[in-house]
Amino acid sequence: MKNYLKLIFGLLAFSFITFSCDDNDDDGMMQSDKNITTLVSENSNLSLLRAAVVRAGLSGTLSANGTMTVFAPTNEAFAAAGLGTETAINAVPVETLKSILMYHVFTQQYAAANIPTGTTELTTASNSKAYVTKNANGVFVNGSAKVTTADVKASNGVVHVINKVLMPPSENIVQMAQNNTSLSFLVAAVTRASQGNTNVAATLSANTAAGMTVFAPTNQAFINAGFTTTAAIMAANPNDLANILTYHVIPARVFSSDLTEGATPTTANGGKVTITLSGGAKVKGKSNATASNITMTDMLATNGVVHVIDQVLLP
Repeated sequence: MKNYLKLIFGLLAFSFITFSCDDNDDDGMMQSDKNITTLVSENSNLSLLRAAVVRAGLSGTLSANGTMTVFAPTNEAFAAAGLGTETAINAVPVETLKSILMYHVFTQQYAAANIPTGTTELTTASNSKAYVTKNANGVFVNGSAKVTTADVKASNGVVHVINKVLMPPSENIVQMAQNNTSLSFLVAAVTRASQGNTNVAATLSANTAAGMTVFAPTNQAFINAGFTTTAAIMAANPNDLANILTYHVIPARVFSSDLTEGATPTTANGGKVTITLSGGAKVKGKSNATASNITMTDMLATNGVVHVIDQVLLP
């Protein structure tokens, strides 16, 4: 049986298809007699996940009867998150680690089948929201965590291996910017813009069903645009700033996995920006001479997603 299971898992590594909500076994997957904890424990490329599960006291949770789904980060994913050794994992407070791991767990079984193309919101076992995107490039969670092996069937659910550790969002977009020193000029701009006719801070703090996407210029991007100090920003016309800032906002969650060549999404101020992917993901404003590089992607907030850019977008 052990060799047979290895053969099955090897074949599954090449059969990459998408998800659907289906709690029955008529999903094309071979049933295993091993629970999720056992499967993780026996996979050498998931040894850091196993260490984290043990540290968080979740071995029993992942071995309990049920029909759950686990997105399982590889050892490389843990290393990229700064948790590349058991020592590093054991230094994380237990409750924090438990919160992170439970964000990878869903109480329903999402087997490989026909999920609609696009992005689907799912609720994790920790009652947080995660977003699964299906497109021609594969299946992604929260934009940049790609499923590399799908549908490893356990006796109590299914495991999908991913290449990134998922972090549960804990701040809204404004709070996230306030806690990022490279975005302090953006925070100043939001503060000043909110003193005019549009409360930009309230807009970026709001929770809506669709969420929002913010292309967030760095401090250097503001300096390059002529705002050399935060004092210069605070001296600007607030309504002009509001018009510029809302041009950086798309009233929907757009993850990096959603970006397509030549797309022209409509922004919150009614204008359009242009997405290009050649040579790396970029976004261009109508009045910009060149496109801005998207230097960081998929920073998930409780009310949307932030991509960091190196130019201020001009309507």
